[in-house]
This record gives sequence, C-alpha cells and structure tokens, in this order.
Amino acid sequence: MDVSVVLCVYNGADTLAGSLRAIAAQSFPRERYEVIVVDDGSTDDSARIAAEHGAQVLQQAHRGHVAAKNLGWRSARGTWIAFTDDDCGPTRHWLALLRQAVERGDDSGPALGAAGRIAGYPSPLAVPRYVELTGGFNTERHLQHPTFPFAPGGNAMYRREALAAVGGLDERYSSYDMCELHTRLRRTVGGAFHYEPRAVVFHHHYTDWRAFFRQQRGYGRGLAQFMLHHRDEAPWSAWRELRAWGTVAGHGLAALRRGTDDAALRRHGDFVRQLALRVGFAETYFNRRERGRW
Repeated sequence: MDVSVVLCVYNGADTLAGSLRAIAAQSFPRERYEVIVVDDGSTDDSARIAAEHGAQVLQQAHRGHVAAKNLGWRSARGTWIAFTDDDCGPTRHWLALLRQAVERGDDSGPALGAAGRIAGYPSPLAVPRYVELTGGFNTERHLQHPTFPFAPGGNAMYRREALAAVGGLDERYSSYDMCELHTRLRRTVGGAFHYEPRAVVFHHHYTDWRAFFRQQRGYGRGLAQFMLHHRDEAPWSAWRELRAWGTVAGHGLAALRRGTDDAALRRHGDFVRQLALRVGFAETYFNRRERGRW
C-alpha cells in the first residue's frame, strides 16, 4: 500500500460523510490508498457512517484526537500517512499532489513529508470570515516559523517509518500536538518537508463566537504545554504573562470601536481570540499539576 489516509472523528456525523466522499473521489488511483477512520468514542452515528463509506473503522474509548491519530497511523499499511480531519473536504487532486511533492527529496535523503493549503468553506458568517481574514489555518505561514515550523493536522503527509522512528505523537498534548511532532521529526529524522499550495483541503470553520472561544482556549492550553515541554527554548514568566494580558486589554479597547466592515470584524475577533488563548494558556502554564507532567 502506498498511502494511508488517517481521519479521526469524535461525534462528527454532521460533516464526516462529506469528508469521506471527497476522499473517495480522489484522482489518485484507488488501489494505491486506504482510508482509516478512528472513532474516538463517538456517541453519534460516526462509526456507522464511516463503515457505510467503505473506510476501515477503528474504535477506541474517548481518549482524544492525539491518541486517535496514533492508533490510526500505527494500524496503517501505507508507506505514507496522510492526515486530515472529519470537518475537512480534500479537493480532487489533494492526495496525488502531496504524493508528487514527497517525491522531491534533497541531498539529505528521502523527503520527510509534505503539506498543502487549508481554506475555509465559503460562508457569510462572521467567525469563518474572521478566520480567513487572519489566516488562522495558513499552512505556509506556520511552516515559515523560524524555530518551530509545523503543518496543521488537517492537511499533512509524513513517511510512516519516520513516525515510527519517533514513536508517533505525544499523547500528553491536548493541542499543538502536530507542532511538537514536526519538531521531533525534523530534529531526530530530518529530510525535506515540502509545501504544495495546490493540494487544497477545505475546512468547516466554527460559525459562532462561543465555539470559536472554546477552540482558541484549547489552543492556549496546547501552547502552554508546548512551552513547558520546550521551556529551555521558549522561556516564560509571570511578568511576561502580565504584559500579555495588557495586550489583551488593548485588543478589548480596540474592539469597543463600532463598525460593520472587515476592520471592525478583525478588532472583535482579535479580542476574542487573544482573550481565549490567554485564559487557556494561564490556566495550564501556571498549574502545578500540569507543570509536573513536563
């Protein structure tokens, strides 16, 4: 088997069928890839939907998406593991383009992997518009980080033997797991990692601010875990945290300026995002029990 597509789901029945139809419609030869859906203890019809669409279904008690990804790639037969999510819709040539990208090795040896672009499904609602305006899932930007580049998990392909060499994802993480994985892979295994902007995956962004806040709070928790794990390279302090809260206050004042244009939307969204990130970060980074895990 050439490629294994691993998709993890938890109560994603509303979007899972669309994701699986998009994967089944790939231009990549069907006999060269398998589809593995890991059901992370869903209480809806996710497992049934996955089975009806011909996927290999693996089930586990609810342990989170990181553990589900590990179960998926460890059960895979493919040389390459392509990750996407249950709220994503890969475009028709997604898999073929990623597979072509990893053929481009370099002097360091075989490619480590490749990633493509994540774009939001068109929506007239405020939250999806804000995410697109600010590039919340901008893979190219994430891969350009000078110290900790990474590819979001909705559109990334890695060599299976590289994942095995580092033991897969760190299941202590609640988010930021792909950033931590990419860091270990680069430093332990090495090899070129390619960005292929034509390999597009569409994503269902959250549609209301309450759900967006919860998502960003979760990202804040994951960022705190990552910085605790890498505290030598990413030091933090109570003073820096206080200054960060000052920045949140500044965003809050800016958000008070009324308006109906994109600039006003960005002011409001920036405040919600920064507040949620700081809440999630502070409640994790300065938690004694959490610090003891790292």
